[in-house]
Amino acid sequence: MSRVSKPYEIVERALELSTADGCVVIADENSSANLRWAGNALTTNGVTRGRTLTVIATVDGSEGTASGVVSRSAVTTDDLEPLVRAAEAAARGAGPAEDGQPLVSGVPVSADFTEPPAETGSDVFADFAPALGDAFARARSGGRELYGFAHHQLSSTYLGTSTGLRLRHDQPNGTLELNAKSPDRTRSAWAGRATRDFKDVDPAAMDAELARRLGWAERRIELPAGRYETLLPPTAVADLLIYQYWSAGARDAAEGRTVFSSPGGGTRIGEKLSGLPLNLRSDPRAPGLESAPFVIAHSSGDDSSVFDNGLPLAPTDWIKDGRLERLTTTRHSAGLTDLPVAPAMDNLVLDGGGERSLEEMVAATTGRALLLTCLWYIREVDPATLLLTGLTRDGVYLVEDGEVLGEVNNFRFNESPVGLLSRASEAGRTEKTLPREWGDYFTRAAMPALRIPDFHMSSVSRGV
Repeated sequence: MSRVSKPYEIVERALELSTADGCVVIADENSSANLRWAGNALTTNGVTRGRTLTVIATVDGSEGTASGVVSRSAVTTDDLEPLVRAAEAAARGAGPAEDGQPLVSGVPVSADFTEPPAETGSDVFADFAPALGDAFARARSGGRELYGFAHHQLSSTYLGTSTGLRLRHDQPNGTLELNAKSPDRTRSAWAGRATRDFKDVDPAAMDAELARRLGWAERRIELPAGRYETLLPPTAVADLLIYQYWSAGARDAAEGRTVFSSPGGGTRIGEKLSGLPLNLRSDPRAPGLESAPFVIAHSSGDDSSVFDNGLPLAPTDWIKDGRLERLTTTRHSAGLTDLPVAPAMDNLVLDGGGERSLEEMVAATTGRALLLTCLWYIREVDPATLLLTGLTRDGVYLVEDGEVLGEVNNFRFNESPVGLLSRASEAGRTEKTLPREWGDYFTRAAMPALRIPDFHMSSVSRGV
């Protein structure tokens, strides 16, 4: 009978079985809990658990080192040898890996490497669920309906290598999305939060925020496409800058393929991108946004390398005082571009030194401006300028002289986040936020609201 071993035992056994020149084993233990609701009532809840094992074999040859990667779920001890042999066969059948490097070594062992994985369960909602029930009652009495979901995941990653690395990282990740609708479904408002443990989310405050927005939407105002002064809330700023972050690979820039390519060759590092003192950074130990402090790469790509697994991560400034400071690199692409090693990380913070909340920025508006709720269906139009297109959703509001007058129609926009940074006239107070579009992939973000004098609403959207 097969035996389901502890994660660290699975890692150790896979390394023992390896006959390759090098081996990396990553065991991911995942548990999740969720709640869903509709029409002011809970509809479903559940808890899941799972395991995925990734084996990376490296084989040295006269022309370089090849790698083979195989991942499988629900792995037991009986599955290990076939999995390891499959990774080795993949490596021996592949040509030299372009990103081949010596495997990382010399990193201290995680003290909790042999401890059981962390797990989440329905108890993570112990305080949140009753507060949500109270919000349902208030919404019902206020003539609105609440829809949405709460999801919490806890992932324990165990990374071991033939060079002696034994690393472990526990990553909690929670998201809450709440949508309020009028009973006739003609008005809708959205709010979202990212959280590590659901102790810092307040359903009552979110419901009050949504009730106010539904009140604004009682008055409808039609506006044409055009350029408008626009207040982008933190969630919209996060969606745009996360896409910029994903597009900030040094190699692509050095080869002339991105917005960060210099017209004369090379990259735009050192160039002024904004007149505001903006700082865009990642830090695996940022309070409330903690992420893995070492590289975890299940595959190689433009901005990741399996050979970098276990490489320590340090706080990195991507933009500093408005200037482009770093582009993401693996050890391989750093060598190609003669730039510092700067691996991508799983959090992103933008700080412009502002102190105003979004509400205070609305109140300080003179003349006419648009206040957005969020963006969605974001797609790239032109990588050379990082021109993006997408739609507004769940509430665009007209502001005049500090007052919200009503809700306007939705728009399709065409904008580049790099262009927006260059034209931003104000950055508000930085706060943790949940990106609406990329919330399934990237949740650890802190952003300010931005005031853009001439945000391009390219056409009216009637669909949402």
